[in-house]
Parts: sequence; C-alpha cells; structure tokens
Amino acid sequence: MAILEVKNLSKTFGDLKVLKDISFSVEEGQVVSVIGPSGSGKSTLLRCINQLEHADGGEINVCGMNMLRTENGKAIYAPKKTLREIRLKIGLVFQNFNLFPHMSVMQNIIEAPFRVLKQPKQDAIKTAQELIGKMGLTGKEKSYPCELSGGQQQRVSIARALALKPDVLFFDEPTSALDPELTGEILKVIKELAEEKMTMVIVTHEMEFARDVSNHVIFMDGGFIVEEGDPAELFGNTQNERTKQFLKRYKGV
Repeated sequence: MAILEVKNLSKTFGDLKVLKDISFSVEEGQVVSVIGPSGSGKSTLLRCINQLEHADGGEINVCGMNMLRTENGKAIYAPKKTLREIRLKIGLVFQNFNLFPHMSVMQNIIEAPFRVLKQPKQDAIKTAQELIGKMGLTGKEKSYPCELSGGQQQRVSIARALALKPDVLFFDEPTSALDPELTGEILKVIKELAEEKMTMVIVTHEMEFARDVSNHVIFMDGGFIVEEGDPAELFGNTQNERTKQFLKRYKGV
C-alpha cells in the first residue's frame, strides 16, 4: 500500500521553478532516500509534503487522504480538518533540530502528544520515557537543549517526532548541522528505525548511508527527478551520465 503518492508536483519561487513535474510514491515500510546537489529541490519537496510550503500544482495523497489536487490549472488544498489529520500522520525531523530552547528534553517530547493529541499527561510521559531510552538519552530528561551536544539534540528531535506515532517520518538532511564525529550516532538511530520497518523519506548527502539503508533512491537535479530505482543499481550500475557525474564526488559509493 502506498502511504505517500506525489504526482506532477510543481513549485515556483518568483521566476525560479524549483520543482518540475515531480512524481513518486512510497510504500508502507519502505525507506526512500532523496539525493542530489544543493539547490536541486530536495528540501522544498519535503516542505511541500509537510505543508510548510504551498505547491503551485500537482497532487499529493497521504495515507489514502487527498491533500492537494489540481483543477483547471489551479492548486486546490483539502479542507483544514483533512489537512490537520494528514499533518498528524507525518513527522519531520529538521536539520537544525528546532527544539524549544526553554523546555527540557521531557517537555519537548511530551508537548505535542499532550497539547495536540490531547493524550493524558501520564501516557505522554510514559511514551517519552520509552523514546528517551531508545535514543540513548536516559538521564537527560531534565536537561535543556543548550546543555546537549548536537547529536543529542537531534536524537531529541527524532524522539519528539516519533512521540506522535507518525505513519511516515521525513528527515531533512538530519546530519548536516553536526560535526562529522557526531554524524554516525544519528545514522545509527535511523538505521535502527529502518530495521523496525518505519516508513521514512530521507533527504541526505550521506551517500554510503543512502545506499545501505534505503529500499529506493531518488536522484534530483535542477528541480527534476533525474533517476530513481534500486540503490545497488543506481549507485553501482547507473547508465545516466548526470548521476555518474554527481556520484564521482563521493568516495566509497
């Protein structure tokens, strides 16, 4: 079953067309990595799916619910109630953590389940404690973001997204703000989620990681999907010259 379907998606900023007729789908339990040079439209694609940007046209369906359609050349979004339901089906982990600086680790994680989902506070705390343990953050419950390393902050961000029990989790370059020595701990967490069959879409510049963790890889350039397919085929046997040119910059793939 396709959890996410994107068809003919387009997005323009002024005179710059950032997304050009983007179409792909994500199946339940699948890990899809989106790779490509900076400025290729990867992050904008995630922002459109997560309702942080309004697309100019195309179609987006999440968990069988229509979020966006196009009629007579005009983008039409679903009613607010449906958009809210869709928003609760997806989670997004930002590259710059986006934690609430005035809240502790525990408060950051329970805020949305308690305020948005209206969970009983004790239930939200129990889930948060489980996630804190899973992320290797036991003992940091009362710490504030400024007291944590970048890797720890990103693990809190992942726990916060998971606390809402999303059907699909999006990562926007989750290691780009981290020192190289901290990158591995975040990639390890994401690999563990992949082993648990968490449906994920990951925008990343970590090519070896994309090859090893993904079921499907999408290569974007200039607002287009240039190539997509099985990681072993795309990384090891691509016939596309633009893909070859891009991958030449990365050792080990």
